[in-house]
Amino acid sequence: MIQEDYIIRIIEEFFAALRRITKKQKDISGQLDALGRLYDTYLGDSSFYHMAGMDEVMESFSRWPEEERIYRMEMLAELYYVEANLKEGLPKKYLQERALPLFSFIDAHSDTYSLDRLRKISELKKSIGG
Repeated sequence: MIQEDYIIRIIEEFFAALRRITKKQKDISGQLDALGRLYDTYLGDSSFYHMAGMDEVMESFSRWPEEERIYRMEMLAELYYVEANLKEGLPKKYLQERALPLFSFIDAHSDTYSLDRLRKISELKKSIGG
């Protein structure tokens, strides 16, 4: 029970911080800097999540307890998604191509049904032609 409360609190803090970045921060550079801090705070080195192959990224989730992994994946998927929306061209597509398999994996393995997640999956598939 304590572990579950801890995970819920982390998730709530993460999404509150993400909302603040997207709502209050006006300049793209500031938003990208703030997103980088979220990667570092909640997942680890942001450069790893931008440079590593997706197999390595998926393997990296094994460092967290099993009951926490899907939530960490969702955090990463959201970070990729939000960051992609701040970029154009190839960097945007690259981030979208990283977000889509994460959202799809989460949708297949999560106990939580999410219309928002399904909307993002559909949007990403249309955007990258998948």
